[in-house]
Amino acid sequence: MALSNNVIGAINFIAFLLSVPVIGAGVWLATEPDNSCVKILQWPVIILGILILLVALAGLVGGFCRIQWLLVFYLVAMLVLIVLLSCLVVFVYMVTVRGHGHPVPSRAYLEYHLDNFSGWLKRRVRSSYKWDSIRTCLSSTGMCPELNQSYRMAQDFFNARISPLQSGCCKPPTECGYTFINPTYWISPIDIAADMDCLQWSNDQSQLCYNCESCKAGLLASLKKEWRRADIVLLIALIGLIWVYLIGCCAFRNARTEDLFRRYKQGYT
Repeated sequence: MALSNNVIGAINFIAFLLSVPVIGAGVWLATEPDNSCVKILQWPVIILGILILLVALAGLVGGFCRIQWLLVFYLVAMLVLIVLLSCLVVFVYMVTVRGHGHPVPSRAYLEYHLDNFSGWLKRRVRSSYKWDSIRTCLSSTGMCPELNQSYRMAQDFFNARISPLQSGCCKPPTECGYTFINPTYWISPIDIAADMDCLQWSNDQSQLCYNCESCKAGLLASLKKEWRRADIVLLIALIGLIWVYLIGCCAFRNARTEDLFRRYKQGYT
């Protein structure tokens, strides 16, 4: 039984290590400007990672110290966490499977339309109450002013591969026909198109296109890109945890068998 318990303790050290990339993925999301403004995914990921770490520690202590009830707790709790992590991985994939940028003639950057994204993501930015706080947060970042420092000539800007957020929030949509002065200052055409984003654009550097649907779409495109990267990390951690859990179940079963066999032998001696 001691050998099997030591195996359980050893593999839970691996589970402990696997919790680190999960927590790291959540912390990385929290440090990204767009995710820090929206605050949707990072905290569930961080909390789930911390719970995995604590349960792995319980299994580690239970294995090496041969505490039976702690091992049972580990097996039940880790199964629940694996199911939760699996649901989170599938959920992130499903809500980010839609939403691709559209090429624009004579432009290297892409533009984004809100209707192309999943309904769940759209509901996160459709409410004016939610968007007001997100918009204020986004406008406080330096993503738009830095464009003016990087691109002085129109052609340089048109050939730039700017981020989805910058494409949606820092300039008017190309179809509006505005004339470039600098990346965040454009001359309005005589006849503005009926599209509301064209009317929402403002050369006021605190306004720009933060009220535009294109800005909401750019935010969701940026979230999608970062969430998909985090989802890959979570998937790898999930696969590792499943293997660790299966080995732990086998070791626990062997430990129980050894214990029953030992008691059986003691009864006949």
